[in-house]
Amino acid sequence: MNICVFLSAADLDERYTVPAREFAELIGRGGHTLVWGGSEAGLMKVVADGVQDSGGRLVGVSVEFLHMKARKNADEMVIAADLAERKAQLLLRADAIVVMVGGTGTLDEATEILELKKHGLHAKPVVLLNSAGFYDGLKQQMRRMDAEGFLPVPLDDLVHFAETGEEAMAYLMENAAV
Repeated sequence: MNICVFLSAADLDERYTVPAREFAELIGRGGHTLVWGGSEAGLMKVVADGVQDSGGRLVGVSVEFLHMKARKNADEMVIAADLAERKAQLLLRADAIVVMVGGTGTLDEATEILELKKHGLHAKPVVLLNSAGFYDGLKQQMRRMDAEGFLPVPLDDLVHFAETGEEAMAYLMENAAV
């Protein structure tokens, strides 16, 4: 399975790096491929190292203005012209999507993926990995959107919130059409 992971390229505390590394090792040991932003920095590096060290493949999709930060030993590296093309390439190459902790770029990626799914433009499973309760506020907001009729599809059909990497992987294995 090709698993797209959206996440931060920042150096982060171990409450975020440990669960990210554990999920990365599940990807690698399962013989899966990580499809990610291609960066050799921060949490992106932690996840890529974990996948590669555990036997998985790496497919990076960097962007022209960040190409100098792209991982040199990825199995495949695509350089997109801009962020919109990058997101499209990441989705195209993925069988499933996992959103880990991140800033505004990660939030942008997550909301675009969910918006496309809401409109039926993809049917890939989407998981928000809620490490250290990072997405508790977003989960609360999305439940409110669902309860008050802002979502045309049930929230559970749109996204799954996982508290652990094991839960995230189990959901993907059960729901990805590979």
